[in-house]
Amino acid sequence: MTLDAARPKLSLLLAAPRGFCAGVDRAVRIVEEALSRHGAPVYVRHEIVHNRHVVDDLRARGAVFVEELNEIPDDGRPVVFSAHGVAKGVVSEAMRRRLFTLDATCPLVTKVHREAERHHARGRHILLIGHAGHPEVVGTMGQLPDGAVTLVESVEQAASVTPPAGLPLAWTSQTTLSVDDTAEIVAALAARFPGLAGPAKDDICYATSNRQAAVKAVVGRGADLVIVVGAPYSSNSVRLAEVAERAGARRAVLVQRGADLDPAVADGCAAVGLTAGASAPESLVQEVIARLATRFDLAVEEVRVAEERIEFRLPPALSRSPGAMAAE
Repeated sequence: MTLDAARPKLSLLLAAPRGFCAGVDRAVRIVEEALSRHGAPVYVRHEIVHNRHVVDDLRARGAVFVEELNEIPDDGRPVVFSAHGVAKGVVSEAMRRRLFTLDATCPLVTKVHREAERHHARGRHILLIGHAGHPEVVGTMGQLPDGAVTLVESVEQAASVTPPAGLPLAWTSQTTLSVDDTAEIVAALAARFPGLAGPAKDDICYATSNRQAAVKAVVGRGADLVIVVGAPYSSNSVRLAEVAERAGARRAVLVQRGADLDPAVADGCAAVGLTAGASAPESLVQEVIARLATRFDLAVEEVRVAEERIEFRLPPALSRSPGAMAAE
């Protein structure tokens, strides 16, 4: 009997797009380029992206991850702000200390920051849809004075939130939320506050929307189990698992890499979906495929719902050639 004949057949539906988005790719390239040009150490405030594999790889190459600027010595080394963005107070402190900073904030997060500032300048109180304590939420709230933003985490909170009286209202959101959940929260807020202003386009980023749509597509193709490659503290990865189950998958499991997966979880399944959060590299997806192949005779098919060709530029200090920088 051949090896393939000894293994049960399994249809593996690869969601596409999946994995790294343009903002994550840019953030990782910023740290890599800083290490290449300036050597180690390069300090990074907070994890550059929410993925242990990526962080450990950069740490091995000389990146030093810290939570606050007071952990960084005044030694002239580069300091990178993570893709999630930082509060204005952090930027001000870095400027006061004359730190050499490189801002890896995702441009789509920066867009949310600017929207919040514009609403505030027009006298509006901001209702921010997001998760308390998430670095992106902390950074967005930190763009405005204390009390200028009220966080709304759920439909239940939307039904009871009490913003300051007498002020016009606007909403904005964390970029990595569930598209469907956010729409429900916005609808609940709009029903209570008819004059509620919002962004010209939803703040949930294109990559989050595309990955959630791709998960729904693989479930629609018959995947009753969906495997999500991503960190348990990655908002967009956790949302993918939730979306899969709400779309009708019998079960969704979140793993950080192939070694974390018990392939027996797919026993009895005719089709399994596989995706990855926006901060998970494709190499980890391939690890999961290899892990499943130890137990199943896989028939792999990609289910694509969108093409992504967006690329974000590096900061000016890194986009110039090293020679040009030295000549300045």
